[in-house]
Amino acid sequence: MASIARPPCDEAAILAGSCEHPAKTNGPWILAATILGSSMAFIDGTVVNVALPALQSALHATLADVQWVVESYALFLAALLLIGGSLGDRYGRRKIFAAGVVLFSAASAWCGLAPNIGQLIVARGLQGIGGALLVPGSLALISASFPQKERGRAIGTWSGFTAITAAIGPVLGGWFTQHGSWRWVFFINLPIGLAVLLLALWKVPESRAAAQGKQFDWLGGLLAALGFGGIVFALIESVPAAGAVGAIALIVLLLWEARSSSPMVPLRLFRSSNFSGANLLTLFLYSALSGAFFFFPLNLIQVQGYSPTEAGAALLPFILSMFLLSRWSGGLLDRYGAKLPLVIGPLIAAAGFALFAMPGIGGPYWTTFFPAVLVLGLGMAISVAPLTTTVMNAVEQSHAGAASGINNAVSRIAGLLAVAVFGALLSGVFQSALNRRLDTLALAPPVRAEIEIQRSKLAAATTEDARGRQAIEEAFVDGYRTVLWVAAGLALASSLSAAVLIRSERRSERRGSG
Repeated sequence: MASIARPPCDEAAILAGSCEHPAKTNGPWILAATILGSSMAFIDGTVVNVALPALQSALHATLADVQWVVESYALFLAALLLIGGSLGDRYGRRKIFAAGVVLFSAASAWCGLAPNIGQLIVARGLQGIGGALLVPGSLALISASFPQKERGRAIGTWSGFTAITAAIGPVLGGWFTQHGSWRWVFFINLPIGLAVLLLALWKVPESRAAAQGKQFDWLGGLLAALGFGGIVFALIESVPAAGAVGAIALIVLLLWEARSSSPMVPLRLFRSSNFSGANLLTLFLYSALSGAFFFFPLNLIQVQGYSPTEAGAALLPFILSMFLLSRWSGGLLDRYGAKLPLVIGPLIAAAGFALFAMPGIGGPYWTTFFPAVLVLGLGMAISVAPLTTTVMNAVEQSHAGAASGINNAVSRIAGLLAVAVFGALLSGVFQSALNRRLDTLALAPPVRAEIEIQRSKLAAATTEDARGRQAIEEAFVDGYRTVLWVAAGLALASSLSAAVLIRSERRSERRGSG
């Protein structure tokens, strides 16, 4: 669920491309291939979190292990996403897209067959590499196949169907986990991948970018993976030296990108106040969203007693509100410009995070989490459309593709860092709160020893002692509430960044001046 809100600027990435091979007869087939391909990545980003409690129990995993199941995928996807798009431009978008589908599907099979947590983490990393080829390829194929006058309908179809997959993904994953096995969450990618591969090879024409002289920024991608990987490793495993290596790698990355003739991230784009503000807002807001949603199914299943299917359905109102209110939020953009919605939307999202922090243990969904889900969905619905527009309008049209790709990558990096930071925060609060409660309970030594040895599992720790179990659950809620209050603070910071850095311009004014 950490990725349940689709990253911003996906539609912008489609709009930024040029049509090179108009789809005269195969348009529906091309859309089907790209929708199913994108859905593989979207479904994987949502259903895995619902399965985390089950796989944690089955593989006797700690919280750190569970974090790495998500982080290994997110790390390679975020670090290599821009390079994946460049590979498609040079060697053929269909070819790289198909290669991504094959790698993603093979890694999914390995995930489903993994006998231990170590192999699962490695397989998830390979999934991330496959996703880095697959995701930009699916968007580029739409750009290359549909001319401007047909692209709006194509984007609408793509957005609508991917929204449906985002909605049913967690429910389907929860149902498979509850009635079958967590392994089926990964096996679901195999028939989808086979269908996508057949459609791509049979009906999708090959296309390449006209300019072939641009070099790949492999060093930039490797430095990004090393930098963010080192910081994440330091946070999850408590190894400060790894964080230092990661920080040095990111500094070298900035120096390299500033001097590279073909940079992965053109730093000159950040000279635009609107572009910098939009990306800072994205970093704060999507960090809050990803961090809060990563722990939400753990809270629902391990503490609140929800079934996996119920946990998967808990965020349906969030997805539906974002989908149903997208056209309305576009009207706000036309009427008020981008700045006001980008200030108000995150403020409403902050209220949503605060509402998530209110429930304790127990109580019906409709009076505990439903109001929070609804308010957060409203805040995000108001924010996403103007965020995408601000990114696109902040740079020249020739750089729109790079700008949308950078903003998309920033949202994924935000999720990558948030899961690590919030995990360390929740774990620290949990351990302290558990100590206080255990000290006041005066449990029998064997019972306390049983709990002590399972501390690293957090709410997945088991004990037959009712008081001990209550102490574990209450300590987890304390930790999760802390995470949610920090998420609310990040949402407020994203609103502040919009207020300070973004200059508003209405669409109608932009059209009138053009």
